[in-house]
Amino acid sequence: MSEPVLALEGVEKSYNRGEPGEVRVLREASVRVAPGEVVALVAPSGAGKSTLLHIAGLLDMPDTGAVRIAGQDMAAASDRRRTAARRADIGFVYQFHHLLPEFTAAENIVLPQLAAGRPRAAAEARAADLLAQVGIAARAAHRPAALSGGEQQRVAVCRALANAPRLLLADEPTGNLDPDTSDRVFAALIELVRGTGLAALIATHNLDLARRMDRVLHLEDGRLV
Repeated sequence: MSEPVLALEGVEKSYNRGEPGEVRVLREASVRVAPGEVVALVAPSGAGKSTLLHIAGLLDMPDTGAVRIAGQDMAAASDRRRTAARRADIGFVYQFHHLLPEFTAAENIVLPQLAAGRPRAAAEARAADLLAQVGIAARAAHRPAALSGGEQQRVAVCRALANAPRLLLADEPTGNLDPDTSDRVFAALIELVRGTGLAALIATHNLDLARRMDRVLHLEDGRLV
């Protein structure tokens, strides 16, 4: 068994901690996601799945528990180290694409690569390759406003994978799309994930999509089951 790319061990998270109105969001939450594995995270709205993804993505800190990325414990790491890990090892896809409107589809994929220090020519080649893999190479020069919702979200997926992360975290990546478009975007996402062998944790309300992944985790009363 390969070492997990993501390992959460006994993660706890509360808000208003120690106060009368304390809300316990996560209770001893534990999960491991191996290279090449696609895991679905299913939970109703408000159950804490976004909190769990933010902790897994080093955007939030747990109250207690371990957060390991590629074997490195990041729960107590410095802000600088966490930022470096986010840039190098983690890609994010959200329900809304959050593309930069003044840049083209290709430029939205090139920019995070330039921020990571990749030469422009290599970044542009990588963007073109990713857009071709998700079937929208012809839309590379279009700005987000000229793209359909499904095309925008495919660009967002390409942007998340631009720097070849080890871990992909997606929060309802098809939740804002109609069923047919959702299916096409999901298929493109899974094909990219399988092709690169990264680990993926994908939150979704769509049980049909969840069943197409390797495992399905349910977040119930703050616990993963």
